[in-house]
Order: sequence, then C-alpha cells, then structure tokens
Amino acid sequence: MDLGFIIAVVEIMEIGMGRLIPGEGATYHDVTVKILTFKPVVNALALGEVVEVVDFGAFIRLGPLDGLCHVSQITDDFFSYDPRRAALVGKETGRVISEGDQVRTRIVAVSIEGGARGGKLGLTMRQPYLGKLDWIKEEIAKLLESKQKAEGKGPDSKPEKGASRSGKEEPKGP
Repeated sequence: MDLGFIIAVVEIMEIGMGRLIPGEGATYHDVTVKILTFKPVVNALALGEVVEVVDFGAFIRLGPLDGLCHVSQITDDFFSYDPRRAALVGKETGRVISEGDQVRTRIVAVSIEGGARGGKLGLTMRQPYLGKLDWIKEEIAKLLESKQKAEGKGPDSKPEKGASRSGKEEPKGP
C-alpha cells in the first residue's frame, strides 16, 4: 500500500509482542499507529514557497518535496533570469519571482519512482488564481473594481438618471 511520504507519527495506539532475530540487535514489533502523510496527486492545488530560482524555472517546496515550475509555466509573460537578483523577471509585466515568495500552484506531473530522494513534481501557475500570492490579490482587486464599475458603484461610474453623485434625488424637468 502506497501511503506517500510519512511526515509524522501522530499517535501510537498499540505495540505488539516483540520478536528477536538471531544476529540482529533490534526487536521487531507489530504496531498500530496514526500517521500524517503527504501524497501528491495530479491536479491538486498546493501552497508553497519558492526555495530556488534558476534560469529554467523555480523550485517550490510543497511539504517534504520540491517541485519545478518551468519558466514557460509561470504566466503567459516571457520570463528571463536575472542572476544579480537570482530572480525571474517578466518581460511585459515586470513581475518578479524570487526565493521566499509564497505561491499557489497546481501539480501537473508526479514521479516518485525512486522514493523520497527520487521524487519529482511538475507544477504550473498558468491558470487563473494561481501564481505568486501578491499577483492573485491584484487579479482579484481588478475583478472587483470592474464588477463595481459594471454595477455603477465604482468611483468613476456615472450617476443614474435623476440622481446626483451624492445619491439624492434631483428634481426632474419642468
């Protein structure tokens, strides 16, 4: 049974009688435990921290594993590597992604053939509401602003006919 990565033993519920094997210094026990595990699944959303930025992408820590978000999977913008800042910089938007940034990603590929050391995760941030958390906040703020304008509640919206900007009714024609 593949449990994923065991993060912690939460509770030891039962320890059975031990067995000795000649020539070994250990005892072997059947145990019943509650454990906390991490098993990455394709299409799962994950919050992580950028731990390394290289010219081909960003490595993002998701629990016990680091995943790679290739430069082509960050946004629709073209990103280039700035070695002085150890950051990826968007050509058109000027957005920067660097070590320590908090990001929301989607897992698009999982390969855990070689155990803990051989585990690889492929990530994307090229979908709505994914990416650096600051970018997501900006995107939501723009959506709210355009929605308010469409509903006539924004600061640049025009008052309804017969109403002033103060919201009071104006007298209608003669």
